[in-house]
Amino acid sequence: MRCGTVWTDARLLTMAGGDVGRVEDGVVAATDGRIVYAGARRDAPDLSPRDTITCDGRWITPGLIDCHTHLIHGGDRSQEFELRLNGASYEEIARAGGGIVSTMTATRQATEAELVAGALPRLDALIAEGVTTVEVKSGYGLSLEVEGRMLQAAGRLGRDRPIRIRRTFLGAHATPPEFVHDPDAYIALVADEMLPRLAGEGLVDAVDAFCEGVGFSLSQVRRVFDAAAALGLPVKLHAEQLSNLHGAELAASYGALSADHLEHLDAAGIAALARSGTVATLLPGAFYFVREQQRPPVDALRAAGVPMAIATDCNPGTSPLTSLLLTMNMAATLFRLTVDECLLGVTRHAARALGLAAETGALEVGKSCDLAIWAIERPAELVYRMGFNPLHARIWRGQ
Repeated sequence: MRCGTVWTDARLLTMAGGDVGRVEDGVVAATDGRIVYAGARRDAPDLSPRDTITCDGRWITPGLIDCHTHLIHGGDRSQEFELRLNGASYEEIARAGGGIVSTMTATRQATEAELVAGALPRLDALIAEGVTTVEVKSGYGLSLEVEGRMLQAAGRLGRDRPIRIRRTFLGAHATPPEFVHDPDAYIALVADEMLPRLAGEGLVDAVDAFCEGVGFSLSQVRRVFDAAAALGLPVKLHAEQLSNLHGAELAASYGALSADHLEHLDAAGIAALARSGTVATLLPGAFYFVREQQRPPVDALRAAGVPMAIATDCNPGTSPLTSLLLTMNMAATLFRLTVDECLLGVTRHAARALGLAAETGALEVGKSCDLAIWAIERPAELVYRMGFNPLHARIWRGQ
């Protein structure tokens, strides 16, 4: 077999099969940006590479995946952070005109170029930690024009940087001020006009909503999800973050890619996720930043076999976090995930949460050659350290 590049003298975490797939003396080979072999050196075919890169015993994982971010937005909410430190709750700030609506105002005032310029430093921080795929949500425009501008800006990120961007339409994020007395009319606008128009322009990979007392009801989310289904688009849901509205069950009934947050998830919701194969995406940055007290039911999710992804939830109000490595540490220390669960949560399970399991998230033949090469002695270091980045090299599509 002739191939383009071989990475040899490496230790691998393939994320293939039922666990993290440790290989002590491993090789990864790629041609035209696709993996043609990943496994033990002793089992490798004659690869005849054009280029050989010796890793000197370093560890290779799939490129990391941040499967839940709000990377595109205008302004920041440091003032609200100070208010929370002084005792105000997330709900109180939102009902007083802060929260998502304050970011909406700043985002509506920003041009596409300004949105891109603001997001690039956040994206660069993720890339510097070996991230090769990022989901970017809209949801701060809350109008057809500005939601489209956000999604266009997200696409620009993928052209300006060597990274895979998945765009999620989150029009049902909050009720804008002009619809405050008629949120159902706003949901009708989202479902009947905004989503079909933006999907028709090729700007939408998936559809999300915020199902919460300060967000939208089950019936309102159902209307958005029905519109997504009619367009053949997958769905995901912010669910059970501040209360239990049974959003996870609703998401599962639509075969959702993921249900995210889940601090208040109950047994019925867990069972629904397990039946549907929906990924539980945990967001410890928001839990930490908002100082929540109720942790997601990790033990019960684990027992039910629900795949768990973890993500930064990078956003200006509740998780201004741009480190997936720190997110893994938070998932371990705050939510008690194991090292292996954290690593799977930012690779294989994160890919599944984006509908990309066939493309990335594991070192397997046919998948994109997205690699992170680490100068570490053991994988636990990726979860154990805080504020330290041991990335040696990042490979995206073989480059």
